Amino acid sequence: MNLAFSIIVPVYNRPKEIDELLFSLTNQNFEDAYEIIIVEDGSDNSSEEMVERYSSSLNIKYYYKENSGAGMSRNFGMERATGNYFIILDSDVILPNTYLRSVKYALLNNFTDAFGGPDKAHESFTPLQKAINYSMTSVFTTGGIRGKKKSVGKFQPRSFNMGISKKAFEKTKGFNHYKVGEDIDLSFRLWREDYETQLISDAYVYHKRRTSIKQFFKQTFSFGTARPQLNRRFPSTKKITYWFPSVFILGIDVFLILALFGYWQFLICYVLYFAVLFLDSLLQNKSIKVAYLSIITTLTQFYGYGLGFLKSYLFKSSE
Repeated sequence: MNLAFSIIVPVYNRPKEIDELLFSLTNQNFEDAYEIIIVEDGSDNSSEEMVERYSSSLNIKYYYKENSGAGMSRNFGMERATGNYFIILDSDVILPNTYLRSVKYALLNNFTDAFGGPDKAHESFTPLQKAINYSMTSVFTTGGIRGKKKSVGKFQPRSFNMGISKKAFEKTKGFNHYKVGEDIDLSFRLWREDYETQLISDAYVYHKRRTSIKQFFKQTFSFGTARPQLNRRFPSTKKITYWFPSVFILGIDVFLILALFGYWQFLICYVLYFAVLFLDSLLQNKSIKVAYLSIITTLTQFYGYGLGFLKSYLFKSSE
């Protein structure tokens, strides 16, 4: 099988991040030819100059277009790609030098028309970024659905680190216009067309994510808002577990009120849960500060997602 990779990266006002991503691509332990397509999505702070610095060391193309969102920008890049397999990355990721080799060998061993990979925190990340990464990837918070384990059913690739064959892109027309949840929407449409997806565990990226609690709350609120919309578009994909963050935060609120009247024992289960989180994060990150921040980021994640889910479910937010 001849795999020709085209790497598609939408970018919006993040030239420094593009610099770090492209630098990591120069260090790939990979001999096959591949191309990189950077799609500037109407940015005010252009990445063109940064991209130009790598034009002699990488096969790279740069396009500027009016702002339309990441999904449409990814489609724009895939429409102009020359490869037969597209790798889609967010601009805020850094690749280990084994990334492309891991993707190639996995697809040669078990070809699927789409794949997704997990994310990790780089040692250079701030304590808050490491805590956010823990909250987004821990089995105790997201249940392993983001690549921490293999036994999660059919894997839903996420657009910060995923791939799709040219054939599958042309059949599905790629991403829809939705600003959030567009990657999961694409997974569901791929399955509907009988394309298979897989998790490539070794094809991980270092994902910076958000750099403040406020930004992280806003992001998770958007994720929560998207899920009921996806449930309405694809009713067969509904799961009771999607309600967990909303039930979790409602439980905290009710038990805090009960504690004011002396019924504090109801909070013990939450105290035990956060104690487990603290210890698990401490073991993984070897940092008391990151472990402490992991409690804060997990609360932020649950409140953001839970409130977004309830708002979208109850008021049927527009798509």
